Amino acid sequence: MTTVSEAVEKVMRLAPVIPVLVIEDIEHALPIAEALVAGGLPALEVTLRTPCAIEAIKVMKQVPGAVVGAGTVLTPDDLQRAIDAGAEFIVSPGLTPRLAEAAIKSGIPFLPGTANASDVMFALECGFDRLKFFPAMAAGGPNALKAIWAPLTAAKFCPTGGITPQNAPEWLALDAVLCVGGSWMVPKGPPDVAQIEAAARAAAGLGR
Repeated sequence: MTTVSEAVEKVMRLAPVIPVLVIEDIEHALPIAEALVAGGLPALEVTLRTPCAIEAIKVMKQVPGAVVGAGTVLTPDDLQRAIDAGAEFIVSPGLTPRLAEAAIKSGIPFLPGTANASDVMFALECGFDRLKFFPAMAAGGPNALKAIWAPLTAAKFCPTGGITPQNAPEWLALDAVLCVGGSWMVPKGPPDVAQIEAAARAAAGLGR
């Protein structure tokens, strides 16, 4: 039987980059998802920052090959709404005891946010060893994560926050890192699907 940790790692290993998406117009959801998947980025994190985010998860799940998750999950209620919408994995910017308990009960692949050694220790104590490092650049960049990971090698990370095509390779070269999260593939405004697919294709080739 696949453990939750193995299920999370499977998502993290689908591609070197997980697109972090803020969908402000539901009409944009389908073409964005199609372009990203066509470009080789199947894991899609839809952040719960907009009124149409839950509907966007439902729409994006229609795209063959897409593995759609929810990000910016802050509370057990957020978690349940995302699961009800069909989210296949959950990402949060941090971790609280209530959110940890709800995630454990749900059994869904969960990537909680951590920013320092205490955060990582708490996540490991809760049973989570596949973690988000956020905000990655503001929290000290690759050198900070290397220092944090040295005594906490049970954890593996998806750094998110300030990741760019220029610095992503440095992150992906770290033994502690399985993938990165980034938003650069999808600029604000109406989607240019050719541009998004090209950016996704370039991102899919990072770190290889």
